[in-house]
Amino acid sequence: MLSLIEFLHSRLVFGLRARVLSASLATHIPAGSKVLDVGCGNGIIAHLIQKINPTVSFQGLEVNLRPSCLIQCAAYDGATIPLSSSCVDVCMFVDVLHHTVNIEGLLKEAQRVTSRYVLIKDHLCETKFDKYILSFMDWIGNRPYGVHLPYNYQSKQDWRRYVFVCGLGEVSWNENLPLYPFPFNHLFGRNLHFVALLEKS
Repeated sequence: MLSLIEFLHSRLVFGLRARVLSASLATHIPAGSKVLDVGCGNGIIAHLIQKINPTVSFQGLEVNLRPSCLIQCAAYDGATIPLSSSCVDVCMFVDVLHHTVNIEGLLKEAQRVTSRYVLIKDHLCETKFDKYILSFMDWIGNRPYGVHLPYNYQSKQDWRRYVFVCGLGEVSWNENLPLYPFPFNHLFGRNLHFVALLEKS
């Protein structure tokens, strides 16, 4: 049963999610930007963004390096970004921050290394049912790769507090992300996802 669920996730969800996310994120990245993709996984999102806008360059960081990564990628410890201050134009996190137990610390690192923007795709968790659904999705999507799963989901109010404390300003916030095919989007989509473009103060 588990193998069937993982197969369906791979065939029905992963491709659509990658296409929708890359299209949404690409609209927030200025042409010619140097982007740091923190927790880039296999690099598919960055790779698709580059197809949309070839002027954008990417460097990836990953705790669990994958030999098949589609972008240049280096290892990091999940807490400290091993780059100098203001060395990239955009620091991007795609479903990464809920995998750390110190969201504030990693966001402050992002604020340090970017010269302008922090771009986040992550989850919103307002109820116990939301946490149950998000935990299930996380487990199915990340179990095969040995990704650390603290299930550290935040409410919209929590996210906006982190943004303020870390010296970032909200440029845009989008919760309209059709990441899943019908009818799954009614359960796994709805108000559980957001993309936020934040600017360094």
